[in-house]
Amino acid sequence: MKFLDQAKVFLKSGDGGPGAVAFRREKFIEFGGPDGGDGGRGGDVIIEAADGLNTLIDYRYKQHFKAQRGHHGMGSNRNGARGEDVVLKVPVGTQILDETQETVLCDLTEAGQRRVFLRGGDGGHGNAHFKTPTNRAPRKFHPGWPGQEQWVWLRLKLIADAGLLGLPNAGKSTFLAATTAAKPKIADYPFTTLAPNLGVVRAGDEEFVIADIPGLIEGAHEGHGLGDRFLGHVERSRILLHLIDGTADDVVASYRTIRNELEAYGGNLADKLEVIGLNKADALLDEEIEEKKAALEEASGAEVMVLSGATGQGVKQVLYRLLTVIKESKEEEPEVIHAPATRSIPRPPVGQKLPDDGEMQWDDETGEWVGGEEDNLEDEDFEEDLEEGDLEEGEELDGEEQEGDSDEALDGEEPEGEEDGSDDDTDGTSRHGA
Repeated sequence: MKFLDQAKVFLKSGDGGPGAVAFRREKFIEFGGPDGGDGGRGGDVIIEAADGLNTLIDYRYKQHFKAQRGHHGMGSNRNGARGEDVVLKVPVGTQILDETQETVLCDLTEAGQRRVFLRGGDGGHGNAHFKTPTNRAPRKFHPGWPGQEQWVWLRLKLIADAGLLGLPNAGKSTFLAATTAAKPKIADYPFTTLAPNLGVVRAGDEEFVIADIPGLIEGAHEGHGLGDRFLGHVERSRILLHLIDGTADDVVASYRTIRNELEAYGGNLADKLEVIGLNKADALLDEEIEEKKAALEEASGAEVMVLSGATGQGVKQVLYRLLTVIKESKEEEPEVIHAPATRSIPRPPVGQKLPDDGEMQWDDETGEWVGGEEDNLEDEDFEEDLEEGDLEEGEELDGEEQEGDSDEALDGEEPEGEEDGSDDDTDGTSRHGA
């Protein structure tokens, strides 16, 4: 089954049914009077956390959910039937966010938890409701009150005690397979893991749940790689296990890359407790292990644990360290950790790659990716025309000569801007790390 952790849906509760205009007509009853019943109430929109679900794929192909409207009233003071509710079953850990993804409207963290998200409209009154001593035959009725409607985002944030972080090929899936019964895909190329994986770790007589998410790269918060959307699945975790590939040339740079992405993402991830693990120790010499461990401890200011997921070296020590922190955290806060609202930037359209120079950016107002190569098509076509000789030498175009002069004037000022831009790029890592 395909994994989907966010979906945008339209919800609408049912409108109230209209009241009836009716009069009692019976033999030997001269003045029956009004007897129009009230309309029925509209159905509610209910969201339920169902056990056994782990994806929002059901809302990929159907985005509109509308409850039934209330039935109309009838004569003989008969009220209309209530409209049927619509129930949305979602996985445990699903958040309901508003359309801007800035406010958490509902957070379902327990199996069987139900919330009436939108209430149906009340039914309208029939003409029997409006009779008075001075108005004994009213023909007035109420059409019913409308229901509520809203666009919302469903965002799944898995509930796990510990979360695995690291660059691609840091050995996260290997660690998960070595410590749990999960069977994630393992290969010797980056981005092997394309969706989060959960596993139950057994350390002694205790158990805890660990989550493995796809690897992060530099610029993930801007949409590079698989983006940082999957970081939402470790927001509820009590501790993070940051695995670093020991065979990398610069382990300190690998550590800082992940830390910068955590700070750029938000969601209090940068403030969570963290265990740093130098992985793939089986492929390193003792001198290399000591050198890289010392460099990491100096950069992070914390103890670095050496392990190897492939051979099992140091794995038990890491698990017991995680278990100790998890137990202490549960004593202080036994409930599921609340996850704040974090905005997720969608990926670009299929086949459209983000440029390395960062010209293409996400526009919050329009909800589209803007910039990139499309903005320069006219300039490229003009240069091609000049190369092909479609425009003769000395031929003038309206406005082109002035634009060329202005471009030449700006060319003299561009080196200063370019130098500033290059300085900004070189200081980007240190700025995030500050």
